Amino acid sequence: MCETVNLRVEHLSTKASDNFLRDEEYEWKGPFYFIQGADPQFGLMKAWAIGDCGNGGDEWGEEIKLTEQAVQAVNKLTPKPKFFVLCGDLIHGMPGTQWRKDQEQDLKKVLQNTDQDIPLVFVSGNHDIGNTPTRETIDDYCKNWGDDYFSFWVGGVLFLVLNSQLYFDSSKCPDLRQAQDMWLNGQLAAAQERKCKHVIVFQHIPLFLRTPEEEDDYFNLEKSVRQEILVKFHKAGVKAVFSGHYHRNAGGSYRGLEMVVSSAIGCQLGEDEHGLRVVVVTAEKIVHRYYSLNELSSQGIDKDLVDMLAKKN
Repeated sequence: MCETVNLRVEHLSTKASDNFLRDEEYEWKGPFYFIQGADPQFGLMKAWAIGDCGNGGDEWGEEIKLTEQAVQAVNKLTPKPKFFVLCGDLIHGMPGTQWRKDQEQDLKKVLQNTDQDIPLVFVSGNHDIGNTPTRETIDDYCKNWGDDYFSFWVGGVLFLVLNSQLYFDSSKCPDLRQAQDMWLNGQLAAAQERKCKHVIVFQHIPLFLRTPEEEDDYFNLEKSVRQEILVKFHKAGVKAVFSGHYHRNAGGSYRGLEMVVSSAIGCQLGEDEHGLRVVVVTAEKIVHRYYSLNELSSQGIDKDLVDMLAKKN
């Protein structure tokens, strides 16, 4: 589980692309940026509108249009982002529900239009593998979208993709939670040995929404689990964790680690607009900005971010 992903004609697989396996990706070459999106969640907008979120949603035309707009906006960006990551809840239909396969197929059709030079990275969400995942639901996700946890390097930066549902409720697959923990510990130890420029984590469920001490909620991880992960990440020098799930923008910090919660491409549950986050990585820091799809489509990236990319540091 060490490769990234690139969706093309067939389906996404973390074993299908070697975009980031070249030795030079271990070395810092200067600033770069990537695009983070979350929760296209085909089917939720109709389900939310009629108050029937448990039924999978039988229409997703709006989500198709929004995700098409997101892909078109990303394709137009200059210079090109290093990759485009979607932080979970790709579709709304839970495992075993009626419209799930159709939602998956329609999302793949949209994403196949992503510029072939922009790799796609997927993160599993609760709707992708279930609130209480099983080995079967995770296996199904992996067949469709790629590994549920893996790592990759870009320009001297280590990126870790985690299955946060295993931290939310692994009661039906405790061995898979243990396996991810062992793998993660090894990855963090290797990052310290290699002295990488930054370590950045992607997961669906935020560790916290505003503060590390906040109460347990559907939209964050339980306190004891959260604290254990935060301590581990801080010790290993993780700089930022990017997530979705909340369908609103939020975030906070813990001892120099930034928790970034991005709102959705799809259904909004707050006052934010459908959008994407632009993340610029420099030698010293990680700078990010949330853009509405309309802003990114019409204006592109702000000049100050473009200027940061031009600096040779």
